[in-house]
Amino acid sequence: MFYMFLGVSIIADRFMASIEVITSQEREITIKKPNGEKSTTTVRIWNETVSNLTLMALGSSAPEILLSVVEVCGHNFDAGELGPNTIVGSAAFNMFVIIGLCVSVIPEGDHRKVKHLRVFFVTAFWSIFAYTWLYLILAVISPGIVEVWEGLLTLFFFPVCVVFAWVADRRLLFYKYVYKRYRVGKQRGMIIETEGEPEPSKADIEMDGRMLNSHSEELLDGVLDVDDKDLDEEEARREMARILKELKQKHPEKEMEQLIELANYQFLSQQQKSRAFYRCQATRLMTGAGNILKKHAADQARRAVGMHELRSEVSEHDFTSKIFFDPGTYQCLENCGTVALNVVRRGGDLTSTVSVDYRTEDGTANAGSDYQFTEGVIVFKPGETEKEIRVDIIDDDIFEEDEHFLVHLSNVKVISEGTGNGNPGLNHVDTLACLGLPSTATVTIFDDDHAGIFTFEEPVVHISESIGMMEVKVVRTSGARGVVVLPYKTIEGTAKGGGEDFEDTHGVLEFQNDEILKTIMVKILDHEEYDKQANFYIELQEPEWRKRGWTGGFVKTGRDVYRKVQGRDKPIPSTIVSITEEGEDETLTKKEEDERRVAEMGRPTLGEHVKLEVVIEESYEFKSTVDKLIKKTNLALLVGTNSWRDQFVEAITVNSGEDDDDDCAEEKLPSCFDYIMHFLTVFWKILFAFVPPTDYWNGWACFVVSISMIGLLTAVIGDLASHFGCTIGLKDSVTAVVFVALGTSVPDTFASKVAAIQDQYADASIGNVTGSNAVNVFLGIGVAWSIAAIFHQSRGGYFRVNPGTLAFSVTLFTIFAFICIAVLMYRRRPEIGGELGGPRIPKVLTTSLFFSLWLMYIVFSSLEAYCLIEGF
Repeated sequence: MFYMFLGVSIIADRFMASIEVITSQEREITIKKPNGEKSTTTVRIWNETVSNLTLMALGSSAPEILLSVVEVCGHNFDAGELGPNTIVGSAAFNMFVIIGLCVSVIPEGDHRKVKHLRVFFVTAFWSIFAYTWLYLILAVISPGIVEVWEGLLTLFFFPVCVVFAWVADRRLLFYKYVYKRYRVGKQRGMIIETEGEPEPSKADIEMDGRMLNSHSEELLDGVLDVDDKDLDEEEARREMARILKELKQKHPEKEMEQLIELANYQFLSQQQKSRAFYRCQATRLMTGAGNILKKHAADQARRAVGMHELRSEVSEHDFTSKIFFDPGTYQCLENCGTVALNVVRRGGDLTSTVSVDYRTEDGTANAGSDYQFTEGVIVFKPGETEKEIRVDIIDDDIFEEDEHFLVHLSNVKVISEGTGNGNPGLNHVDTLACLGLPSTATVTIFDDDHAGIFTFEEPVVHISESIGMMEVKVVRTSGARGVVVLPYKTIEGTAKGGGEDFEDTHGVLEFQNDEILKTIMVKILDHEEYDKQANFYIELQEPEWRKRGWTGGFVKTGRDVYRKVQGRDKPIPSTIVSITEEGEDETLTKKEEDERRVAEMGRPTLGEHVKLEVVIEESYEFKSTVDKLIKKTNLALLVGTNSWRDQFVEAITVNSGEDDDDDCAEEKLPSCFDYIMHFLTVFWKILFAFVPPTDYWNGWACFVVSISMIGLLTAVIGDLASHFGCTIGLKDSVTAVVFVALGTSVPDTFASKVAAIQDQYADASIGNVTGSNAVNVFLGIGVAWSIAAIFHQSRGGYFRVNPGTLAFSVTLFTIFAFICIAVLMYRRRPEIGGELGGPRIPKVLTTSLFFSLWLMYIVFSSLEAYCLIEGF
């Protein structure tokens, strides 16, 4: 029987995984703000409370519910003791043992409270009412007989319970008149409702074509707070960034993949999870299938780190040679003589001979006066991958702006095909060789007849805070004659210097003759923030000659004296131009004025961008890593599967079942217990690997097949339990209350324990127990007794149920349940803090009381079954 319980727990794990996928389905809604702006967000189709009371409860209690139905059908529609007593015994175990365990496992000094108290009150009421109703129909309304209306009404109470819980969750009825606002919650796809005063500016927001206001009774009963809809997602990103930063500091020796794995595991551990997830996690830990969170975190780390490698890979099946310039832009001084352009061949069959034409084209530079027109053919022989094109540059002594011209590649031809790696099936020229990008090169000619205009390349530059040393280029355009010094300094903005955001920097750049580029280095400090926008400035000051005057010139009293050189190769005597101080009355000829103007134009000056704004932003790689991790935290992806192959691999693989709560997410070696449990359950794992993956039909295929298998197993368990009780001399009612109820509830016990420790609130561990107890009665007993009552009435008889043992168990459970809920409510007092945990003494007393209630229930039910005490 123990082996069968293991099988049921494993197929129930598959069943719960399908339910998690089904209830995680989302749809997109379009929100139109008052200003006309539209945005799109996703919301879950299933309400969380409704899913917990329907599919989630059905999944966790499927063995008990199906056992009751199968037993009635298997006994010719006569009442049995195994099914109903299993439901009541399971309810007692859930209420007393599971909650008592959850109270004790909270770390000392910590506590957990129920957040949605209204929903808890509703489910607690229906949980007690369900068993009170059982007593009424068995011992009061129609003693010993279950009529058709009683069975159908019991079943009908299930949707009524769900509706009441939904009303409490949505705050309808009285809460309808309270203004409500909605925001997107931390759990992906969930919309959270808050109460508050209406905001006139947000009174009319259109969502999916519907106008929402403070009293709307449409899809949502309030205004979707679009300004806050991304706050929780932003908080999640900041939390992930904080975790990554802390782990980097704590584990500086670890590589990025390991850090991402640790961060993903820690973040997933803190995220709110569904009942289905905890059930699946508990079952897999028990059976040696490993920790879902750790396996998922490791997979995501490998994908995140390996992403850039995939992008950089070149296809091995590219049979086409590409001809292009590398690089595509070139710069040269006017006096350089010749500029060389690099043409490369990449990919394809390198054993073939390929030719390509080239020719120059005017831009702002003109052929014949600035450069020599050039055209020709380049031939790549077998094995050659690089060629050069040389273009002559014409020097002059006329001051002019920087100019450029173009060089085009065209007309690629395959002269002879090789016998290398090419595809022999491809005979067309364009499939063997073609032009790549860039196929046009741009050559910029810098004038050297001017001292230069000094400027930054752009007015604003954005950098990542993780850049370390920032390099800023200062370019010298429109000339490069002489040695010029250029002072610079940094200026604080919102970013602070002195080693806080950047290191203060100042100094002097010295441009040598014909030198056109210098670099300023600034150290940037990395604080590993998710969002950052801080700026500072680098300012260029007035450029000056390192020596007053150019080489070959001289200085006289007054301002600078320049020499206008009219030729370099064969210089002629120069004309001396004296520039006097302002205010000196000196008459200049027209020629001298022209020469003075040229001399003034030749002075080193500042250009357009003399003050560079540097904007320090968050690390792009760091932010991308956080975003990728956030996008992958949909828990339905963790418990679900997408292929039969994955299911069979998982079935035959043993993993560590340790669920340590430290920040180490690394996979550990399986323990001896993991191997034992794996070999005990490997038959069930392989058998249930044939169940369709949860990705098929959005989980419904897995849902139908799983529940069918659970029904078959519970039929076998029912017979085994009866034979077991007969063998050791126990009645079916005692076997059901003790052994069967215990066997079906063990996975729920571990799931609730993990939920109590990891969740911030007690709803997942306590609220789900009360809701499940009510659903067990309404579905398990309601369906079975309705079928049996209808069958007997159709034959003119009555469906008879012995009220004795079951009525006594129900009454005893109801009394103890009142005590349990009263104690839980008392524990909300400030001196204890919440339903779970709290100071050591109240925690021990509560756990002892709940365990004692369960033992008393078992003892009294067994004594009554053997008529040692009088029942009803």
